Parts: sequence; C-alpha cells; structure tokens
Amino acid sequence: MRTPRPVPSRRGLLRVAAAAPLGVLLAACGTDTSDRYASGEAGYVSGDGVSVEIPAAERGEAIAFTGTTFDEEPVDLADTRGEVLVLNVWYASCPPCRKEAPDLQAIHEEYAEKGVSFLGINVRDAAGPAQAFEERYGITYPSVPDTSAEIMYALRGQVAPNAVPSTLVLDREGRVAARISGAADPSVLRAMIDAVVAE
Repeated sequence: MRTPRPVPSRRGLLRVAAAAPLGVLLAACGTDTSDRYASGEAGYVSGDGVSVEIPAAERGEAIAFTGTTFDEEPVDLADTRGEVLVLNVWYASCPPCRKEAPDLQAIHEEYAEKGVSFLGINVRDAAGPAQAFEERYGITYPSVPDTSAEIMYALRGQVAPNAVPSTLVLDREGRVAARISGAADPSVLRAMIDAVVAE
C-alpha cells in the first residue's frame, strides 16, 4: 500500500508560487535576447534609465561597424573619428523611443554646429515604419537598420541587448565616453555631450 503524499500547506503553495516568477525573471536575465529584435514581438524591454560617464583613461577600444542607412547611404564608424558621435538604439513601436525622439532631434540641432553628429541604430523596423517614425517626429539625422543584430554585437558590453532605447556618446577616438540605458533625460545627455566636447 502506497503512503499517501502529504497535502501541501497553503503557506508552502504560496512559497512555490512566489518563487516561480523569480525563477523566470532570473532565467530571462541570463539569456541573450538579441534575437527578439528580429521577431514580431509587440512588447519591448526598456533600459533602467541609468547613466554612466567613463573617464578617458578607463575607456575601451574604439567602436567599429559599418552599415547602410534607410536612405541607402553607406556608414563606416571609422569615418567619424575626430568628432563626437551620439548613437541611439531605437525602433518605431517602442514607447520610450517615441517619448525621447523630439528631445534627441532638438539636441542634434543644438550641437550640430559644435561638430557633434547623431546616428540611430534601428533594431527592428523595415524602411517603411522607420521612415514614418522619422517623419512624424521630424528626425533629420540618419539611422541604420540592424535587424540581424550585427551592430548590436559590435556594441556588446556597452549596450544590453534587450535595453531599448539606449544612447552612447563616443569621444573623438570612437570610444564610449558615456551611456544611458533607457530613455535619455535631455539635461543628462547635454551634460554628457558637453563634457566630451570639452575634452
């Protein structure tokens, strides 16, 4: 005769139920989610809004990648050496990307005469949705599509593969000098750019 299984207590069931979502969350944190950029997911994973400035002596190697903008113009990051460059990771249906777009455009216009360039990296969209977004928000700086995550691979260690939007400020040597994970606060981004321009 089999010994009957003990009936779990209500407290024990609650403990298991509480642990399950944590396990799922921890599993997600340990997974490279770069493939979701090419998927049809309606959701997004936003960054946490943390900003970091990196002293010149502690910056890593220059970022390098090539691509083609939605307007069919070639892009080689090596050609931007000698100027300050702001990279913004985005896609059209991302709510924080829509929120920060007008601010990014305003900062782009404000700093253009100071030799600061902007380049978008679109991780999901085809040309149609991306260009509709740019037209809607008056974005005049170029973006390159990266649905294959090749550029994001080049940015590994600098941008979490599931943190969209993210913004990087590169110094004149092409090294990451500052980064924002999540929607950019305009005053924080301006301060970051000012610091790098002044170097």
